[in-house]
Amino acid sequence: MSRLRVGVIFGGRSGEHEVSLMSAKSVISALDPQKYEIIPLAIDQSGRWLLPNEAVKVLDAAVVPKLSVDNPVMESGQLPLVPDPNAKTPFLDVIFPVLHGPHGEDGTIQGLLELANIAYVGAGVLGSAVSMDKAMMRTVFAQAGLPVVKWETIIRSHWERDPNQIIALIETEIGYPCFVKPANLGSSVGITKARSREQLIEAVTLACEFDRRVVVEEALNRPREIECSVLGNDDPIVSVPGEIIPGNEFYDYEDKYINDRSQLVIPAEVTPEQRRLLEECSIKAFKAVDCAGMARVDFFITEYQEVIINEINTIPGFTRISMYPKLWEASGIGYRELLDRLIELALERHEDRKRRRISFKP
Repeated sequence: MSRLRVGVIFGGRSGEHEVSLMSAKSVISALDPQKYEIIPLAIDQSGRWLLPNEAVKVLDAAVVPKLSVDNPVMESGQLPLVPDPNAKTPFLDVIFPVLHGPHGEDGTIQGLLELANIAYVGAGVLGSAVSMDKAMMRTVFAQAGLPVVKWETIIRSHWERDPNQIIALIETEIGYPCFVKPANLGSSVGITKARSREQLIEAVTLACEFDRRVVVEEALNRPREIECSVLGNDDPIVSVPGEIIPGNEFYDYEDKYINDRSQLVIPAEVTPEQRRLLEECSIKAFKAVDCAGMARVDFFITEYQEVIINEINTIPGFTRISMYPKLWEASGIGYRELLDRLIELALERHEDRKRRRISFKP
């Protein structure tokens, strides 16, 4: 039986470039080489595509033996998504995007893969774009009846033109402390907790360096941070919940990827009613944004024991210490089996897409 040719795309033009490399290492080293021929495809920070032999060099030497660098189809400079015109099947059977943040998690790479008619893991264009944009995501969640914190969206040009008007709006509608976040970024990059007007100005200025739209949201009083992993297409399932006890004041970039001061409690200690709400809201959020394949849904449990949804991540961190795979491991699905299931779901969704009529004659 021939192996599936799996292209793993990583890197990208994003503030989460380094995070993507860490996730890609874990995914590539765990994919079963008996089932898959693994084709590494890197995008550098300038947006240049790297062919497999170049992409291998980007990753740690420890994963090189599992990679395929032979590429009889592509020539240097050719976009590594174009099928061989003489072949009956595309050069790649399925793509596993491990591109966190803009140009990878926001629907752009998904649109390219749709145009290339190649199966890929994870959410489609719509689900990716809505989930990546924290402002639109909250708008959709609120419309779906999901509980969300108070938030306001700032446009960079408006901030630069009249910051005082925006400061007055934030102080009236949200108050301090508040979190300031780039609308289209993840892994806690560019996020600041502001406790005063001076800190708010610094926080918005920083966030505007990463995006033209910034979200300012209410900071709850010492909430518990709970996460659930979702797996599936039209009929998704939910993992056991996990709790993050941050080593810093909140679960920031260093806690996620560098130090080991944070604690992960799996399964989280929640009441049966809270567990039910977490599961229901995870599925509801997944379907509200038309997600597919995988997602991690993040929640807060307030001091009043209320469940509040924070966000959904369509390409969550995929290192071995990342919450998404750890929650599934605690739910009975190991890392390698999880990758198998995600590839199966990608192929299933691709077959479903092919059922669409592409011509119409009245």
